[in-house]
Amino acid sequence: MKPFLDVLAGKAAARPPIWLMRQAGRYLPEYRAIRSQARDFLHFCYSPELAIEATMQPIRRFSFDAAIIFSDILVIPDALGQGVRFAEGEGPRLEAMETPEALRGLATALDEEKLEPVYQALRGVRAALPSSVALIGFCGAPWTLATYMIGGRGTPDQAPARHFAYQHPEAFQTLMDLLVEACTRHLCLQAEAGAEALQIFDSWAGNLPERELRRWSEAPIRRIISGVRERHPSVPIIAFPRGIAGGFARFVSETNSDAISLDTACAISEIREQLPAGMVTQGNLDPLVLINGGGALDAAVDHILESTAGLPHIFNLGHGILPPTPIAHVEAMLRRVRG
Repeated sequence: MKPFLDVLAGKAAARPPIWLMRQAGRYLPEYRAIRSQARDFLHFCYSPELAIEATMQPIRRFSFDAAIIFSDILVIPDALGQGVRFAEGEGPRLEAMETPEALRGLATALDEEKLEPVYQALRGVRAALPSSVALIGFCGAPWTLATYMIGGRGTPDQAPARHFAYQHPEAFQTLMDLLVEACTRHLCLQAEAGAEALQIFDSWAGNLPERELRRWSEAPIRRIISGVRERHPSVPIIAFPRGIAGGFARFVSETNSDAISLDTACAISEIREQLPAGMVTQGNLDPLVLINGGGALDAAVDHILESTAGLPHIFNLGHGILPPTPIAHVEAMLRRVRG
């Protein structure tokens, strides 16, 4: 019995299963201890023993209902031949693709051998997990990946990619088609390596106008989900389109995802009223309220529990857990959710 998978199948639970985005990370002292063993972050992701240990740490400490493989969304551009590096304190750096001609430097298919350490880590985690804990694989959505590939780094409003899409629509569509194929293949290989559920992170969907949201976020994710289901019809897929305000009901309809992860900005009670009653939701807790703890955290947890009572919901944050988060606050949150 795996509560996380039961709820993903549409079954409401007396208490929601819980996991946290970025639950393996710098807020854990045991993570900081092993992080120093890798020369850089990407090397960490490609070291199966370290990735397995990082994935298992929050499971041992908190007994979450799901583990998510320790990796990064940017392994896909890296495996397409666009070198990725992580500068300490500055985040990811890529060689910006500013013109259509730059796309010619990309491979036409995913370098699966380069990503084999990720699949090896998945197999190792699956073997090590308790029988009640599910394993999640993931990828970045094509739009979010494209913002890094074109901009060369994270940008406040994803302007480089948006300019590129407006100025070079055919070249941008070519890039999106390549990324759809790469994401589909990466997710399928994760499922074959032991992932029991998959999540697609479109972290920068919220900066797209409606027409572009349909074209560059919803349509590619729909194609990925369809492609994965052709090979792995029993593996549920969660979509996380961060920042799309009131567009979740349409997003679910357009992408045909099994579950929708909600960011912190949306009103969960209103979104639940717009979604089909049996639709699975996830998330919505503000990572900042988890840092602050106390009465504010208790009230926020209670609001989500009350808004989703009797409905299939997975308790999670509206985005990744932040490094300053006190472990005692995570423990307090868990007691309240499980109490």
